[in-house]
Amino acid sequence: MTQATRHNKEFRIPKRLEGIQQSNIRRIFDSALPGSINFGLGQPDLPTAQCIKDEAIRVINEEPLGYTSHSGLPELREKIITEYPHLDLAASDCIVTVGSNESLFCALMTLCQEGDEVLVPNPAFPAYPAINNLAGAETVLYRLPKEKGFGFDAAEFEKKITDKTRAVIVLSPSNPTGRSLSREDLQSIAKILDGTGIYAVSDEIYRELYFTEERPASISEYYENTLIVGGLSKNMSMTGWRMGWLMGVPEVMKKALVVHGYNTVCTSTITQRAALAYWTEEGKRAEADSREIYKRRRDLLVKLIDEELGLNAVSPEGAFYSMVDVSELGDEMELVNKFLQNRVITVNGSGFGDEAKGFLRISFCASEENIREGVGRMKSALDI
Repeated sequence: MTQATRHNKEFRIPKRLEGIQQSNIRRIFDSALPGSINFGLGQPDLPTAQCIKDEAIRVINEEPLGYTSHSGLPELREKIITEYPHLDLAASDCIVTVGSNESLFCALMTLCQEGDEVLVPNPAFPAYPAINNLAGAETVLYRLPKEKGFGFDAAEFEKKITDKTRAVIVLSPSNPTGRSLSREDLQSIAKILDGTGIYAVSDEIYRELYFTEERPASISEYYENTLIVGGLSKNMSMTGWRMGWLMGVPEVMKKALVVHGYNTVCTSTITQRAALAYWTEEGKRAEADSREIYKRRRDLLVKLIDEELGLNAVSPEGAFYSMVDVSELGDEMELVNKFLQNRVITVNGSGFGDEAKGFLRISFCASEENIREGVGRMKSALDI
């Protein structure tokens, strides 16, 4: 065997994987002690709605369970597009995906190539830069300034756009901040993007988890070149069911379907058929009940962090996260590790972008009892 042959047998990391690591959130979670209270993962602790579980059991026993079409059950896609009546989409403009992460993957793999840039909010869900890298695109961050409570700043957004910008990620409500973009924010984005040919990839996985009187608006109401990422993972506690969707610009969706088809063939037939129960009276009622539970938890968490820890927590408009300013207490990772030792899982803000350095993301996917206990353990760890 020649030296060259031996060399070729060594594992070579492809360029697209260079620098991509397991998420910081998962590493922290995996290092937690038994009996820890989870303020870390965005994993709903509420059960999947009974109507969806009952329908899954019926489907397993009574329905054919072979492949669906690549794009998903027609009747399911028809239901999904009713959530966005202003777009006047056809079922063929919607793809049922394996969770919203696959939707993001399909969108960015379809839109991007080497040399393109994708604007990503800072802070934001860490999957965006990783998927951009896999698609060959460079991530360009636009600040959601912490001094503005991580709100949108049109000037920060506009100055990041270049001739290389192919797409922008719009995230509302936000992971990690829980902040929602107002209609004025979305109109500003649309005005800035008008005439550029840039695509907006709108991540709306938390759109139905809101604590305001009105459901958050969508950039698609103001900007035509929009692809919408959504699903039932968060609002219906269906993370393990892997139920998502991608919809939008018809010519883009045709190519996204090719990516999806070769990547996964189709979403689980059981999941697709069971998901139809979401569009029933019982399904929508379960969603509304979940919203109320999370709202009470939000209020409790923000109150306890203020009263028991003396810290400021952002009161989110949606999702199930709050950002807690711990800058006065020292290094955020030291605090994360200190809390881990006291069996409380939190996540350092800088894991979502340097704009959130000095903050912790606290998830309220925990019972009120566990929220009280978890904040109590944090207080004990800080020796307050």
